[in-house]
Amino acid sequence: MRECATAIPDVVQSSEPQGSIDLEVEIPPIRPPGSDSLRRVAAIDIGTNSTHLLIAGIDPDLRSFSVLLAEKSTTRLGERDSDTGDLSAEAMARTRLVLRHCCELARSHGVEQIVAVATSAMREAPNGLAFLASLREELSLAVEVISGPEEARLIYLGVLSGMDFGDRPHTILDIGGGSTELILADAREARALTSTRVGAVRLQRDFVRTDPLPRQRVEFLKAFILGSLEPAVDKVQRRLQPGEEPLMVATSGTALAAAALLAAEARGEGDSRPDGRGEKEKRPLPAGDRLHGRVVSRQQLDDLIERVLPLTPAQRRALPGINDRRSEILVPGLLVLQAAMQQLGAPAFTVSERALREGLIVDWMLRNGLIVDRFAYQSEIRRRTVLHQAQKFAVDIPRSERIAGHALALFDQTRGSFHQAPTEARELLWAAALLHRCGLHINMSGYHKHAWYLIRNGELLGYSQSEQLLIASLARYHRRSLPKKRHESWILLDRDQKRLVERLSLLLRLAVAMDRRPQSTIGALQASFREGELLLELQPVEAGDDLGLELWSLETCAPVLRDAAGVTLKAGLVRA
Repeated sequence: MRECATAIPDVVQSSEPQGSIDLEVEIPPIRPPGSDSLRRVAAIDIGTNSTHLLIAGIDPDLRSFSVLLAEKSTTRLGERDSDTGDLSAEAMARTRLVLRHCCELARSHGVEQIVAVATSAMREAPNGLAFLASLREELSLAVEVISGPEEARLIYLGVLSGMDFGDRPHTILDIGGGSTELILADAREARALTSTRVGAVRLQRDFVRTDPLPRQRVEFLKAFILGSLEPAVDKVQRRLQPGEEPLMVATSGTALAAAALLAAEARGEGDSRPDGRGEKEKRPLPAGDRLHGRVVSRQQLDDLIERVLPLTPAQRRALPGINDRRSEILVPGLLVLQAAMQQLGAPAFTVSERALREGLIVDWMLRNGLIVDRFAYQSEIRRRTVLHQAQKFAVDIPRSERIAGHALALFDQTRGSFHQAPTEARELLWAAALLHRCGLHINMSGYHKHAWYLIRNGELLGYSQSEQLLIASLARYHRRSLPKKRHESWILLDRDQKRLVERLSLLLRLAVAMDRRPQSTIGALQASFREGELLLELQPVEAGDDLGLELWSLETCAPVLRDAAGVTLKAGLVRA
């Protein structure tokens, strides 16, 4: 999307903080015009290999953003205990140090929000949630762990923000430390979002015993990568229309490293041959010689890999534009890139310097109504993914939408009195109302518990992990018993989430109680809360219709409201 594109900043290599972290800082050459009126938001991406910080200046009038500052630190969070799978103490210490720096830097820029996510390393580690809790406690930083498909969606948004797809579909490849995301998308939608547990750090850790790799080991590794990527590639190819030939876009450190090496060779600054010429002093790319948009052919990549494979670790570290940490995982990453191009039949790929962190900014703008037009489809991702899940579990969607209407009316009319929920919680209540009966797909008995499980473990794209947990909990407590300390669904919530669930689940409970018949009977409702009394007045669809069943059903909720919130419930018909 051209309106979100920005001048790509220069790269400055800084010294390593405390010896073990490689830091790359990108500083824009000039401050964007009119920046005093910009809304500043920070995005932090905690990956398996690196932690990225991006501070964006968002122009609410132009509905675009520019990169004010970007940093990348090699934190290697993916280093884990070989016996337990836990994140190592050293990896957590490195990451905590960098995140402290990121938070201080972001706040010094006056950002209104820090959006932070973690990917595969945190998803898989048994002690990942405990580490997240410590970050919240020590740094006041809320980090969301996102699923692989959600990571792919955000990467798509980031790439689309800096690249015009036109009318042609694109395949997007992002090779991370612990996973590889492959996406089929066009300017309107992402048709396939896949995530495979194969990444540069993971492959280095599991397969590299001697360096350089013997040829036999290289062939084994290639076969493993091809087999791992096959399901994702198959899904992408099945989503292509007859005659479509997508263009390939590659992002991530591996793709950028390959492009940087080829650019350095083209300038005659040393090459990747093991003849000593690669020992020249490394220099950053000249100003204006950027990697974004650079095209690399499959033949160029194949030749580059053949030149890199025989290099020793010291020779790889001497390559232009390759830092020490990148040199360790360069070969596995390049082999993943090569395998993907081979399976997709891609003759070349275009480099994108935008990926997940920019996608977080775009997603924030979508959620806050600051992007329209070209991204209108994407802004509906939440609604579509909820409806998809509802259809999947055979939910009566018209009836659930009717219940959602009642719940939202209660939310709007009692906000600031009965509850103090933020505006964004309204969308979570809507989603819970749409999905509260999905547990019937498993069993009528205890279906609210089944609904919690299905929502909690489903793929709700566009929702963070904590938001998905809130939706599941609202559905869980719309009927039967109130939350109890022993409930898993209650234990997983933090204090603020519990407050939301305590009040909003009561609204959903009332909305469900008002819809006891297959057909619509309530035309409108009025709700007010004053001095501990919640008054509900119902108006029938047709004047004179009997709403006795609905009023009786609401009366059965009165003891629950009294026990849960000390509230007296009164329900009747709208006064003439």
